[in-house]
Amino acid sequence: MNRMVSLFKALSDWNRQRILAALTLQDELCACQITELLQVSGATTSRHLAILNAAGLIHNRKEGRWVYYKLAEPQELKVLMDWMTDEFARSEDLADDRISLKKITAFAPEDICRKQRGEQCCPKQKDEDR
Repeated sequence: MNRMVSLFKALSDWNRQRILAALTLQDELCACQITELLQVSGATTSRHLAILNAAGLIHNRKEGRWVYYKLAEPQELKVLMDWMTDEFARSEDLADDRISLKKITAFAPEDICRKQRGEQCCPKQKDEDR
């Protein structure tokens, strides 16, 4: 019963639905890209991602300083995930997110991090340091 509660809790929030919708369009997204899409604080994004992860809807992997997220697509929820993917694709409410996501993924995570947190987060390397 707890799994069902965590699943429905995860699906009950609009921003968590937006995250899932974005992950149906991209194989994986960095946490900073998701934060940029939602236009909320990093802490709020982290809380949403933790809820989705606890429900078994997403997986993450760490690569250096970056954490990337992708759909888990649990087999027992395949029908539900397929239905949601179709609904997300047709949703006019998500049209702006689809446009924003194309712009966001055109930038490297370092550039997005710099925009969100400032130069101290991801300092640009000088050409002679490369």
